[in-house]
Amino acid sequence: MKYNSLERIPKIRIQMLSPRDCVNIHTATEQLLARTGVVVDCEPARALLKKAGAMVDGDRVRILPGLVKQALNSVPDLIILHNREGNPAMVLGSDRCHFGTGSDTATTVDPDTGNMVSTTYETVARFTRFTDAMPHIDFVMSMGIAKDKGDASFVAQYAAMVKNTTKPIVFTAQGMPDMEAIYGIMKAAYGDENELRLRPRAMLYTEPIPPLRHTAKEIEMLMFCAKQGIPVTVPSGISAGASGPVTFAGALVMANAETLSALVIHQLVNPGAPYLYGGNVTMMDMRSGNFPYAAPEFHMGYAAFCDLARHYRMPVWGLAGASDSKQVDSQAGVEATYELLMAELSGSNVIHDVGYINSGLTSSMEMLLLCDEIISMVKHIAKGIEITDETLALDVIDQVGPMQQFLDHEHTVSHCRSAWSPKFFNREQFEVWAGAGRKDLGAVLREKVRTILAGHAVPELARPVAKKIDGIVAARGKIVAH
Repeated sequence: MKYNSLERIPKIRIQMLSPRDCVNIHTATEQLLARTGVVVDCEPARALLKKAGAMVDGDRVRILPGLVKQALNSVPDLIILHNREGNPAMVLGSDRCHFGTGSDTATTVDPDTGNMVSTTYETVARFTRFTDAMPHIDFVMSMGIAKDKGDASFVAQYAAMVKNTTKPIVFTAQGMPDMEAIYGIMKAAYGDENELRLRPRAMLYTEPIPPLRHTAKEIEMLMFCAKQGIPVTVPSGISAGASGPVTFAGALVMANAETLSALVIHQLVNPGAPYLYGGNVTMMDMRSGNFPYAAPEFHMGYAAFCDLARHYRMPVWGLAGASDSKQVDSQAGVEATYELLMAELSGSNVIHDVGYINSGLTSSMEMLLLCDEIISMVKHIAKGIEITDETLALDVIDQVGPMQQFLDHEHTVSHCRSAWSPKFFNREQFEVWAGAGRKDLGAVLREKVRTILAGHAVPELARPVAKKIDGIVAARGKIVAH
């Protein structure tokens, strides 16, 4: 019997929703949008929806199924994000899962002191340089708020990322003044409007306000991005039992209605503009009132959105590598590992918030470094087991025979590096580990963080470009940028 060595290596996938479940959720979503509708605070968007056939009553908009179908038919099934040099770096909507950091944390763990400190512009710049060095992190978000930049904070965060990484960027903004300034930075750094349409380097992340409200700031930025061809994602942030139904199926339907109603507006502005589907749905912790990042339901929700995305043939948003723990400890490791494995096996395309602790309030370089190691392991698992004549090794087994060893066989030498090998997890004998100082994983990570910060350099932007970016930041906040 022969085995086809050209056959595609299987990739493991998990399924949270059946095809019938996806149909039921979509049907319920259509009914919700047509019966209950959504609040749209943006008058130009309401006018656009009314012209297209939606029922508009004040700020309440009821969207009929035909408009949803039209939007789903026109939205692209792939988005390609490019690196600073304009080379394709992330193909969203493919089988590939891409991992990245998160945005807008109020605090960070200082890698020098280990203390939790408030974030600044320099936090974002430093964290971005660190992220740029991570081999398994594909895109960058700010991992902090540039609080020292005042009204220019979100623009400054974007500028810090542009200067300190060559990787694609996912950014946030607080309305059109930010969005226009950020677009100016894009043009200064990468080229004219046509270049940005052909080779987008960044994606906007913005959210509706549950339940069922689209703010003017959100929709104005959404419409701007649609016109300019800037990729955008509008995942709902529902806390089941608080801002959405306590039953998770109901929360999924409401979140789906919020992101699909945003899609309808987006595609009416510019059919075929790039849009990333998804939602952020978790259960409210009824004991504390917190929004838990490591709750199983949160990640079951992301897996469900992956199934819905395949039903819609759209690229999809995800989250993993974030812990509710207040430090990088055993809890953080357990939560990060199950989340990252689940995200990879679910097929999320853009997996953000890697490196969060403290329920999304704090960024940590040690956590990011730990997750980079876990992602490497998770990707190895997701490849599955290759079954070919070469890997079945019948001839090798026959050559070696019973009661012998395989260590010095040519087949072993050729394939031994295919096994996964850790950088930071310790596999040494106890005596070796003890002789090297008995360092636990936390100590190893702290040392490596300092080494990377001291040694990793990012290619600098041309001085005129950097100066122009500084000017845009300064104009936005009427402050002197540095």
